[in-house]
Amino acid sequence: MDSTTRAVVDTVDVDRSDHDYRDWLKEAVRKVQADAQRSADTHLLSFPLPERWGIDLYLKDESTHPTGSLKHRLARSLFLYGLCNGWIRPGKPVIEASSGSTAVSEAYFAKLIGVPFIAVMPRTTSREKCRLIEFHGGQCHFVDDPRKMYEESLALAGESGGHYMDQFTYAERATDWRGNNNIAESIYQQLRLERYPEPAWVVATAGTGGTSATIARYVHYMQYDTRVCVADPENSCFFDGWVRHDAHACSESGSRIEGIGRPRMEPSFVPGAIDRMMKVPDAASVAAVRALERAIGRKAGGSTGTGLWSALKIVAEMVAQGRTGSVVTLLCDPGDRYLDKYYSDAWLEEQGLDIEPHTKAIDTFLTTGHWPDQRPD
Repeated sequence: MDSTTRAVVDTVDVDRSDHDYRDWLKEAVRKVQADAQRSADTHLLSFPLPERWGIDLYLKDESTHPTGSLKHRLARSLFLYGLCNGWIRPGKPVIEASSGSTAVSEAYFAKLIGVPFIAVMPRTTSREKCRLIEFHGGQCHFVDDPRKMYEESLALAGESGGHYMDQFTYAERATDWRGNNNIAESIYQQLRLERYPEPAWVVATAGTGGTSATIARYVHYMQYDTRVCVADPENSCFFDGWVRHDAHACSESGSRIEGIGRPRMEPSFVPGAIDRMMKVPDAASVAAVRALERAIGRKAGGSTGTGLWSALKIVAEMVAQGRTGSVVTLLCDPGDRYLDKYYSDAWLEEQGLDIEPHTKAIDTFLTTGHWPDQRPD
């Protein structure tokens, strides 16, 4: 090859830019970012505890987002991530594997930027979540085995030329965990004027694991002494995988607590970042959300109950040890999505769940300060 030929080869250029696509992309990103600007921060609610304990318990109320759940933050981050990576294209569907709330929020953002949306979900997903997905213009695609959601989503993306969002892989990396008004930074800002501005514990639950990763990373980055606990429901592998350091742990059946618990160790779950895990019986989760309604007059979903049960157990430990401080957990979504489940005695009977012992444990603790099965130090 002579020098003339080399010069020609050296100047070869491939321009794949499409002005119409770039204009669409800029407008899509603007619309998603504008949604964040229109949304005020979510509230930090106080759960009533006896003043003499010297402990404050808060719930970060994520149900006040435009799509009614914690997953609104995740969906917004995933859409920005997918758009800026060039994965989401005009006219092509976005497909997601979801047990409901993420799909509701993603359907909202898909409609916002004008692309089709398909949610691949277990057939047992609550009717109200399905209605909300369709209200926002999405389609529901059901599978009988929750473990098949991933491959079915991939197949639909391949057939349609669309993008499989894959929240279970990208949740922990799509959110800026260093701050930028993420949920962790918001919690600490809202606690600034409280008597214990740096919480002793933050309790989260895990579906993708993205929220617990964001909170734990932020705590470490900011050099706080806060500990992070993840509460895991029945029929989920996260607890076992964390205890055994087993990245291949699995569960044979799906979680009854929608939105959290997974049959496999998801890529977005970051076990090394958190300090503690608790395994929570499903009956205890239901007892806790019903106790929440009695305490503050608010219905919440089952995942809120899973976190609240663990938070109350931590408060009980602090009372027993004579410690003061604050504990924060999450109100993930509203209970009106689950009236036919966690607020239905018929559903409890059908599932063989007896919440009475757990209800009694909570009531006894809030009255006496002693958890019934608590072991002395």
